[in-house]
Amino acid sequence: MKKILAIVLVLAIVMAFTACTGGKASVTMATGGSTGTYYAFGGIIAGALEENVKGLKCTVHDSGASKANIFELVDGEADMAFAQNDVTYYAFTGTDLFVNDGKQEGFSIMAGLYPEVVQLIATKDITDISQLKGKRVSVGDAGSGTEFNARQILEAYDISFDDIEVANLGFGDSATALKDGKIDAFFTVAGAPTTNIVDLCSNTSVSILGLDDAHVAKLQTKYSFYTTYTIEAGVYNGVDYDVNAVAVKATMLVSNDLSDDLVYTLTKALFESKGDMVHDKASFIDAQYAVEGFDDMPFHPGALKYYQEIGVK
Repeated sequence: MKKILAIVLVLAIVMAFTACTGGKASVTMATGGSTGTYYAFGGIIAGALEENVKGLKCTVHDSGASKANIFELVDGEADMAFAQNDVTYYAFTGTDLFVNDGKQEGFSIMAGLYPEVVQLIATKDITDISQLKGKRVSVGDAGSGTEFNARQILEAYDISFDDIEVANLGFGDSATALKDGKIDAFFTVAGAPTTNIVDLCSNTSVSILGLDDAHVAKLQTKYSFYTTYTIEAGVYNGVDYDVNAVAVKATMLVSNDLSDDLVYTLTKALFESKGDMVHDKASFIDAQYAVEGFDDMPFHPGALKYYQEIGVK
């Protein structure tokens, strides 16, 4: 009889866990390159979730980041994934980065995590975005999210790529090219401070260009995924003024195949365990921030249940 009771108890525990996890004792998380923030912070988040969701196994793997991660979710190769909220918008609408792939389905939003700031660095003599007409400007790698951010921000100032001399360089190469006088300005989309800009400012005088309120409003009217962000004076050497910038959000997406109960539990655990996360991006984890900048984009019902419970959505 005791043996039967023990078996019944084990089965009850398994069934309770299954109810919470939608039949999955483990989840996989797609992040980014192995040297990048997505991968490092993803490992921290995975560890915190495992500590706070009993019996959960969260496996992190490196990947091609935002666009590639969305395809992993769609194809069932990942259960959770990092992506920028602007790239997420393109996937839901089949525009820009996904114009040749069409609308993507099968995933939804769990939480916005931290800002990825659109930073526009220029030579010292350039002090306003409107001055970029006719200049040599690196807009990021061809087809990258940065290139679309650059196009959209310049568009707000009535500047097209036809009005500038376009260079498609990565972040590090852009900083080197500006230092060597080969370009006049470049876009970087990353958390501030950004290493390549810190290094550049240590030996080169530059301007960091901001957007005034009118142009921010114009940009957000068309692209609601942008949020505002202040790069404070002193963040970069020689930049002794606040910069009114815009940002997109590093976002945690989840597969729609995950149960509402599991995603609710994961979302709750994310916010309740943020104090245990030893990473500078953990300081941005905030429930109100997590739901902003996602107009017309769907949240997973499990995540939505949590946000409604605490009154932020």
